[in-house]
Amino acid sequence: MAARRLPMFPLGTVLLPRAHLPLHIFEPRYRALIKDVLAGDGEFGVVLIERGQEVGGGDARFAVGTVARVVQTAELPDGRWLVDAVGTGRFRVTEWLPDDPYPVALIEPVEDDYDSTGTEAGERRTAVERLLRQVLALQVELGFPAPSAVRRLDDDPATASFEAASLSPIGPMDSQKLLEAPGTVARLRLLEDLLGEARDILTRRIADA
Repeated sequence: MAARRLPMFPLGTVLLPRAHLPLHIFEPRYRALIKDVLAGDGEFGVVLIERGQEVGGGDARFAVGTVARVVQTAELPDGRWLVDAVGTGRFRVTEWLPDDPYPVALIEPVEDDYDSTGTEAGERRTAVERLLRQVLALQVELGFPAPSAVRRLDDDPATASFEAASLSPIGPMDSQKLLEAPGTVARLRLLEDLLGEARDILTRRIADA
């Protein structure tokens, strides 16, 4: 399969498949990016910045990211943009091209391995859902803003793994590990570990309060 050329938006956060990404675009090069994206197929790539910062360039970026599809935009009178995009499929950067004026890369799709329909995937999906509910309930008890703990994940383990990752109280580096997981079972296993750690930390905070 030939590599695809895609405008790229490096960020300090991870976009996961099926998650929404609200953007406030003010930097001139990314204003140009969104105009070109809207004139094309409505898609751009999002990668996590490994070192450096979002504004001004000069950053180092992770190679695995997510294709974002624009679902809503609003251009403000001063030229800034408000954008809502949703993550679709994962990709791996095969080559960074010169910025002209915004980052551009050649990418290839990254598919999950075929482990999302077996018994282990279903069992781990159930375990992750239970842990996520516990963690969200503990967050609420501590007064943290959190999504409702009364939440059912999608029946499909692959979809559920990304839903749970988006709802979990984890940092960008752990989100990147989940994004790079080779398949559904591996992602659910990692989520079990991360949510178990979060549950233990929150439980101790409640006990010490």
